Amino acid sequence: MADIDDRWYRTDRATGERVKTARHGAGKRWVARWRDTADMQRSRSFEKKADAERFLDQVRADLARGTYVDPNAGKITVRAYATRWLAAQTADPSTREAMELRFRLHVFPTLGDHPLGTLRPSTVQAWVHGLALAPNYARTVFANLSAVLSAAVDDGLIGRNPCGVRSVRPPSAVNARVEPWPAAWVAGVTGALPDRYAATVAPGAGCGLRQGEVFGLAVDDVDFLRGVVHVRRQVKIVGAKLVFGPPKRGKTRNVPLSDEVKVRLAEHLRQFPARVVTLPWLPTGKPVATRLVFASRESGAINRNYFNARVWKKALRAAGVPDSRENGFHSLRHYYASVLLADGVDIRALASYLGHADPGFTLRVYTHLMPEVGDRARRAVDRAFGRLSANGGAPDVRHDAR
Repeated sequence: MADIDDRWYRTDRATGERVKTARHGAGKRWVARWRDTADMQRSRSFEKKADAERFLDQVRADLARGTYVDPNAGKITVRAYATRWLAAQTADPSTREAMELRFRLHVFPTLGDHPLGTLRPSTVQAWVHGLALAPNYARTVFANLSAVLSAAVDDGLIGRNPCGVRSVRPPSAVNARVEPWPAAWVAGVTGALPDRYAATVAPGAGCGLRQGEVFGLAVDDVDFLRGVVHVRRQVKIVGAKLVFGPPKRGKTRNVPLSDEVKVRLAEHLRQFPARVVTLPWLPTGKPVATRLVFASRESGAINRNYFNARVWKKALRAAGVPDSRENGFHSLRHYYASVLLADGVDIRALASYLGHADPGFTLRVYTHLMPEVGDRARRAVDRAFGRLSANGGAPDVRHDAR
């Protein structure tokens, strides 16, 4: 049941004439009334009757389609809802912390005070246009906002996610080709690092471990006899504090340990014996003690922020390597991947060693580093035809003169 009331006039029951009400000339004249899906009476006021009629037409249509959303539900601001949503997330604490930072820096200043119900696609597109960020990072910020607005749809606060409509174009992704370091850079940075940290390059460039996994590597994780590294933990920073946690996506893995890396780790442990370090384990928060292969000068876990700013960048400059973002510790993983692919290691095996959930991702990132497929195909055919010739069965190659 839906109708429109006129606040300024009423019909006199005795005479049937329209007479002014006590509210005549004050406030909005027209009131749209309807019952929602819970059979609760709802209303909304308008200056013009035509606006009230259009609104009720939309309400009737939404009720019929089952897409009705209470117009008052969207009054909560983007800031208030996103803050509540982020606090309820059960994701990895460091992931949640990164998302909170993105909202605080790049969403709230522009969109934070907008009620959810007033957030139009044009508003979101204008916000996207104003993001002065690296393309891939801007795309991540957009995806985070879209996740929050999708949750608001699920909660019945808004009827649709304005990030998901056709007129809103997310920031374009830039797929920069990975350019692995030359061996001289790996050797140069290794030599430029302080003795305490020089061997950190070995499990990065020789086993493909992430930086946090290198810092979280324990003596018990290194099987010198069988030649295997068990990747079981990483050192992370959550709330400005160091913690232990499982590897990315909680996926432990085993990586082959070469003789060269084995020797470098053994020499490092001879010079700098392993230290017992105790840190909270996330997500439980329970203290965990382990003998770390690499420790700070204070015999604690290595803080990546200190290491990157004070140790790594200094070594890059000393080795003549540009100290840009592209040449962070993660470059050692790219070097590892390039070495294995150049030697013909299967892409699925490489994905497993790197801890990638999808070999397709590994292929997309490193396909340009794989040996030239055309050359390999030609060599394969040449070998096959050579065997035919050796057996007296060389194919008869005919030329069509037509």
